[in-house]
Amino acid sequence: MVVGTHALFQENVVFNNLAFYIIDEQHRFGVQQRALLRKKNLKDNSFAAHQLMMSATPIPRTLSMSYFADMDVSIINELLPGRQKISTKIFSESKRNEILETINHQCSLGNQVYWVCPLIDESEKLDLENAIQTHRNLVNYFSNWQVGLIHGKMKSTEKEEVMQAFIKGDTNILVATSVIEVGVDVPNANLMIIENSERLGLSQLHQLRGRIGRGDKKSSCVLLYGKKLSDLAKQRLKIIYETDDGFEIAEQDLKLRGPGEFIGLRQSGLPSLKISDLSRDMLVLEEVKKEADQLLLSNDPLIEKYLNRWLPNHQDIVKA
Repeated sequence: MVVGTHALFQENVVFNNLAFYIIDEQHRFGVQQRALLRKKNLKDNSFAAHQLMMSATPIPRTLSMSYFADMDVSIINELLPGRQKISTKIFSESKRNEILETINHQCSLGNQVYWVCPLIDESEKLDLENAIQTHRNLVNYFSNWQVGLIHGKMKSTEKEEVMQAFIKGDTNILVATSVIEVGVDVPNANLMIIENSERLGLSQLHQLRGRIGRGDKKSSCVLLYGKKLSDLAKQRLKIIYETDDGFEIAEQDLKLRGPGEFIGLRQSGLPSLKISDLSRDMLVLEEVKKEADQLLLSNDPLIEKYLNRWLPNHQDIVKA
């Protein structure tokens, strides 16, 4: 058994007899990356390993393929025993001072806080709150509390040191980028502030929110937004505010962003269907899938010729 990161997709990595692989946080990997794992057998490349993909919020392409392709879906929609639902609130950045008071109150009760920023450094092109400046501001404001900083440009040892201080409770407030999106478990953290939340996708917002509410304390996630909100951003924030069901969020994401390509690499966007509409023609498309399954059982040689002519490499891509 081997546990690894993206390093397992490298070209020079092969397995002697790969029979099963699990891709956790599936939405963070591309189609080609997932497809590469299927061709990593040294002995016999014709053998396809079994695959299990996991995610708190499936990407639109996976959700649509679960309807129309050979993909079985299992849904876990129950909270772990003792956990409470997370309260989600949406505030304009003009309410920042009120939020600082809330943080002070939570820290005085012995709780811990995440403050998530979309950028590491200041950006000339994007007027977004950045982690380094936010960290400076909070250090100056909260003289009674320890404020930590973690982002992707830090060395692994530095990140580990910062996270351990937060886990032990030595740090009260942790300013972070989306590097904490997955794999972070601090049950004592019960408040999260997300800056410029309108800039983040539904999947990312849901994953970040999942870093709190991991203990038995009542937890809150505050979504701060900037001055100008597009219609799409308003829709995203409304969805994340109204539900904490990852599958429901994914279905809404599918409607907003489109399913991507069924036999292709795009994981969102509209498929190249000239007449059909996925949301409108669901019943028709289900019938089409049944007919297609029957055609495949006929083993007509023209089917394979047609697929190879118009959709080369279809067998690998559709499985990823």
